[in-house]
Amino acid sequence: MTAVGRLGAELIQVHHGFDPQRFMAPRGDAAGGYAWFLGSELDNAQAVVLVAERDGDLVGYAYAGLEPQSWKELRDPAGFIHDVVVVEHARQEGIATRLVEAASRWLEEAGAPRVMLWTAERNAPAQRLFARLGFRRTMIEMTREAGERPPARPARRPRPGRRPRH
Repeated sequence: MTAVGRLGAELIQVHHGFDPQRFMAPRGDAAGGYAWFLGSELDNAQAVVLVAERDGDLVGYAYAGLEPQSWKELRDPAGFIHDVVVVEHARQEGIATRLVEAASRWLEEAGAPRVMLWTAERNAPAQRLFARLGFRRTMIEMTREAGERPPARPARRPRPGRRPRH
Protein backbone atom coordinates (compact mmCIF):
# COMPACT_ATOMS: atom_id res chain seq x y z
CA MET A 1 0.00 0.00 0.00
CA THR A 2 3.02 2.30 0.28
CA ALA A 3 3.09 3.07 -3.46
CA VAL A 4 -0.68 3.62 -3.51
CA GLY A 5 -0.30 5.96 -0.54
CA ARG A 6 2.25 8.00 -2.48
CA LEU A 7 -0.23 8.40 -5.34
CA GLY A 8 -2.93 9.36 -2.83
CA ALA A 9 -0.61 12.03 -1.45
CA GLU A 10 -0.11 13.31 -5.02
CA LEU A 11 -3.89 13.51 -5.34
CA ILE A 12 -4.02 15.64 -2.19
CA GLN A 13 -1.25 17.90 -3.53
CA VAL A 14 -2.86 18.37 -6.94
CA HIS A 15 -6.27 19.19 -5.49
CA HIS A 16 -4.76 21.55 -2.94
CA GLY A 17 -3.08 23.30 -5.86
CA PHE A 18 -6.45 23.67 -7.60
CA ASP A 19 -8.00 25.44 -4.59
CA PRO A 20 -6.01 25.63 -1.34
CA GLN A 21 -9.01 26.86 0.63
CA ARG A 22 -11.30 24.00 -0.44
CA PHE A 23 -8.91 21.04 -0.46
CA MET A 24 -6.85 19.82 2.46
CA ALA A 25 -3.15 20.57 2.48
CA PRO A 26 -0.70 17.69 2.48
CA ARG A 27 0.50 17.49 6.08
CA GLY A 28 3.03 15.34 7.84
CA ASP A 29 3.11 11.89 6.32
CA ALA A 30 0.27 12.31 3.81
CA ALA A 31 1.45 9.24 1.86
CA GLY A 32 1.44 7.11 5.01
CA GLY A 33 -1.95 8.44 6.02
CA TYR A 34 -3.44 7.72 2.63
CA ALA A 35 -1.88 4.25 2.56
CA TRP A 36 -3.39 3.56 6.00
CA PHE A 37 -6.81 4.81 4.90
CA LEU A 38 -6.93 2.82 1.66
CA GLY A 39 -5.47 -0.21 3.43
CA SER A 40 -8.30 -0.04 5.97
CA GLU A 41 -10.76 -0.18 3.06
CA LEU A 42 -9.38 -3.52 1.84
CA ASP A 43 -11.44 -5.36 4.48
CA ASN A 44 -14.59 -3.41 3.56
CA ALA A 45 -16.83 -5.60 1.39
CA GLN A 46 -18.55 -2.41 0.19
CA ALA A 47 -15.35 -0.93 -1.30
CA VAL A 48 -12.61 -1.80 -3.76
CA VAL A 49 -9.09 -0.55 -4.43
CA LEU A 50 -7.86 -1.45 -7.91
CA VAL A 51 -4.29 -0.98 -9.07
CA ALA A 52 -2.65 -0.69 -12.48
CA GLU A 53 0.91 -1.92 -12.84
CA ARG A 54 3.49 -1.87 -15.57
CA ASP A 55 6.59 -4.04 -15.28
CA GLY A 56 5.90 -4.47 -11.57
CA ASP A 57 5.61 -0.74 -10.90
CA LEU A 58 2.40 0.92 -9.80
CA VAL A 59 1.17 3.36 -12.46
CA GLY A 60 -2.33 4.06 -11.13
CA TYR A 61 -5.15 3.13 -8.84
CA ALA A 62 -8.89 3.59 -8.39
CA TYR A 63 -10.84 3.53 -5.14
CA ALA A 64 -14.61 3.02 -5.21
CA GLY A 65 -17.41 1.99 -2.91
CA LEU A 66 -21.10 1.39 -2.53
CA GLU A 67 -23.03 4.23 -0.93
CA PRO A 68 -26.46 3.87 0.68
CA GLN A 69 -29.45 6.08 -0.03
CA SER A 70 -28.74 9.63 1.10
CA TRP A 71 -31.54 11.97 2.06
CA LYS A 72 -29.07 14.85 2.42
CA GLU A 73 -27.80 14.31 -1.13
CA LEU A 74 -31.30 13.53 -2.50
CA ARG A 75 -30.13 10.30 -4.10
CA ASP A 76 -30.84 6.61 -3.99
CA PRO A 77 -28.11 4.02 -3.43
CA ALA A 78 -25.20 4.37 -5.83
CA GLY A 79 -21.68 3.27 -6.53
CA PHE A 80 -19.15 6.03 -6.08
CA ILE A 81 -15.70 6.26 -7.62
CA HIS A 82 -13.74 8.28 -5.07
CA ASP A 83 -10.24 8.29 -6.58
CA VAL A 84 -8.70 7.72 -9.99
CA VAL A 85 -5.00 8.51 -10.20
CA VAL A 86 -2.42 7.72 -12.88
CA VAL A 87 1.26 8.65 -12.63
CA GLU A 88 2.25 11.49 -14.95
CA HIS A 89 4.54 9.45 -17.22
CA ALA A 90 1.79 6.87 -17.89
CA ARG A 91 -1.04 9.25 -18.77
CA GLN A 92 -2.72 9.27 -22.17
CA GLU A 93 -2.28 5.49 -22.45
CA GLY A 94 -5.82 4.44 -21.51
CA ILE A 95 -4.96 3.45 -17.93
CA ALA A 96 -7.49 5.82 -16.34
CA THR A 97 -10.16 4.58 -18.74
CA ARG A 98 -9.47 0.97 -17.77
CA LEU A 99 -9.47 1.84 -14.06
CA VAL A 100 -12.78 3.74 -14.30
CA GLU A 101 -14.38 0.94 -16.32
CA ALA A 102 -13.09 -1.76 -13.94
CA ALA A 103 -14.33 0.18 -10.90
CA SER A 104 -17.69 0.75 -12.60
CA ARG A 105 -17.98 -2.93 -13.46
CA TRP A 106 -17.19 -3.91 -9.84
CA LEU A 107 -19.79 -1.47 -8.52
CA GLU A 108 -22.45 -2.64 -10.96
CA GLU A 109 -21.75 -6.31 -10.21
CA ALA A 110 -22.06 -5.45 -6.50
CA GLY A 111 -25.56 -4.08 -7.18
CA ALA A 112 -25.06 -0.35 -7.75
CA PRO A 113 -27.87 0.96 -9.96
CA ARG A 114 -25.69 3.90 -11.03
CA VAL A 115 -22.08 5.01 -10.73
CA MET A 116 -21.20 8.53 -9.62
CA LEU A 117 -18.00 10.48 -9.15
CA TRP A 118 -16.74 13.98 -8.45
CA THR A 119 -14.00 15.85 -10.17
CA ALA A 120 -12.38 19.16 -9.36
CA GLU A 121 -13.68 22.18 -11.26
CA ARG A 122 -10.17 22.87 -12.59
CA ASN A 123 -9.47 19.27 -13.65
CA ALA A 124 -10.56 19.61 -17.27
CA PRO A 125 -8.72 16.48 -18.52
CA ALA A 126 -10.58 14.31 -15.99
CA GLN A 127 -13.88 15.94 -16.89
CA ARG A 128 -13.31 15.17 -20.57
CA LEU A 129 -12.42 11.56 -19.74
CA PHE A 130 -15.50 11.05 -17.58
CA ALA A 131 -17.79 12.64 -20.19
CA ARG A 132 -16.27 10.40 -22.88
CA LEU A 133 -17.07 7.41 -20.65
CA GLY A 134 -20.73 8.43 -20.39
CA PHE A 135 -20.80 10.35 -17.11
CA ARG A 136 -23.03 13.43 -17.08
CA ARG A 137 -22.96 16.53 -14.90
CA THR A 138 -25.63 16.38 -12.21
CA MET A 139 -24.46 18.64 -9.36
CA ILE A 140 -22.18 21.63 -8.94
CA GLU A 141 -20.41 22.07 -5.61
CA MET A 142 -20.02 25.69 -4.54
CA THR A 143 -17.88 26.76 -1.62
CA ARG A 144 -17.76 29.94 0.46
CA GLU A 145 -15.29 30.32 3.28
CA ALA A 146 -16.63 31.24 6.71
CA GLY A 147 -16.83 34.98 7.19
CA GLU A 148 -16.63 35.80 3.49
CA ARG A 149 -19.49 37.86 2.12
CA PRO A 150 -19.91 39.48 -1.27
CA PRO A 151 -19.59 43.26 -1.37
CA ALA A 152 -22.85 45.05 -0.72
CA ARG A 153 -24.74 45.79 -3.89
CA PRO A 154 -25.60 49.43 -4.48
CA ALA A 155 -29.28 50.29 -4.09
CA ARG A 156 -31.23 50.07 -7.31
CA ARG A 157 -32.34 53.30 -8.82
CA PRO A 158 -35.82 53.34 -10.30
CA ARG A 159 -36.02 53.12 -14.07
CA PRO A 160 -37.04 56.28 -15.87
CA GLY A 161 -40.78 56.53 -16.12
CA ARG A 162 -41.46 54.23 -13.15
CA ARG A 163 -42.47 55.27 -9.71
CA PRO A 164 -40.42 53.89 -6.83
CA ARG A 165 -42.09 51.23 -4.69
CA HIS A 166 -42.81 52.01 -1.06
